[in-house]
Amino acid sequence: MKKGDQRVHVSTPRLELSNKPAALVLRAARLAGPLFRDDAAERTGLSISTVNRQVSALLKAGLIRERADLAPSGAIGRPRLPFEVNLAEFLTLGIHIGYKVTSITTHDLLHRVVGAIQIPTPEADTPEETLAAIGVSARRFAERWTGKRVLWVGVALGGRVADGGIVDHPRLGWEGAPVGRVIAEAVGLPVSVASHVEAMAAAELVLNPVDEQSSFLYFYAREMLGIAFSVGGTVHTPTAGPPVIGHFPTGATTLLDPHRTGRLEPAVSDTGIVEAARALGLSVTDVEGLHGLARAGDATARALFEERAEVLGRTVGLIADIFNPDHIILGGQAFTDYPTSLPTVARAVRETSIVAKRDVRVSHSGATVQQQAAGAVSLDAIYSDPLQAITLTA
Repeated sequence: MKKGDQRVHVSTPRLELSNKPAALVLRAARLAGPLFRDDAAERTGLSISTVNRQVSALLKAGLIRERADLAPSGAIGRPRLPFEVNLAEFLTLGIHIGYKVTSITTHDLLHRVVGAIQIPTPEADTPEETLAAIGVSARRFAERWTGKRVLWVGVALGGRVADGGIVDHPRLGWEGAPVGRVIAEAVGLPVSVASHVEAMAAAELVLNPVDEQSSFLYFYAREMLGIAFSVGGTVHTPTAGPPVIGHFPTGATTLLDPHRTGRLEPAVSDTGIVEAARALGLSVTDVEGLHGLARAGDATARALFEERAEVLGRTVGLIADIFNPDHIILGGQAFTDYPTSLPTVARAVRETSIVAKRDVRVSHSGATVQQQAAGAVSLDAIYSDPLQAITLTA
């Protein structure tokens, strides 16, 4: 969509590993390229004639390119020309709208972050004004990448996302916010909108697709807490919205939850642990300052993070017993910014769960989890149905 065009395209991302032939060939190129067509047929299970048709169509669309310089000596004919994802021409734009901070990123077709900025999430009288301000920042950031064609925008944020990119976000006070439409109009590109924890789980599929036949529970903790479940290469997206766990009971706490809410999110969120630290007399204003005290050896700060890890681990263990996944993936800065407490999380999971040996992993995305989530949403349409997606961006 060109700037000034009043048409908008807002889609609901599929958040799955697509089985469409063009998507299979593009994924093979992303994961193993440069590769030959017969190798692509072996990796995808498609016939060589089907692979040839998809390669031709993807070449015409510009999403892949041939590497004549890598052809075997004496090879004749195009089937002996390896192909790879075209990284020279295209980008996507990711937006993660957080409670306090919004990140804006550009991604190449391998899902790698090419550039990133952060802005305070704008405060305004209406969601539309907040979203319009974010959209302006995103458009200006995208315009820096001269010589590149930005194909799609992906927006990830908390709350419930309905068809058309309509969002209810209680933490931000949004009800029926037209996220997809406002961002599409501001940036001038097709937009996909997804719940951020489901998007984080989708990013794990993109980064580690070898697990596509297994199941995993994704548990996110930072300022907000949430879960998502993936099985068979598809992230489950409930019609009623993502599961809400912030109200779950914490069990007994000693240092956390000074207001004695008994609820998970007020106790272990970044804001919650800072409030607990201040109630104990520590002079901190944010969780980064508390990290600094803990790393410097402050016993109270360390005890707070240990108790947070204990509470989180117990919760993960209980939820894992409901879903019984093959793997548990921990994401969010509550886990990655203070890795010293990860053994406590693992121990609490083990002691709480009825299953003796849960496979617990830390997210591949690490501290960039919000960026990777937005990137997964921005690439979803292209990874799911690349030939259809490219026609919508013309």
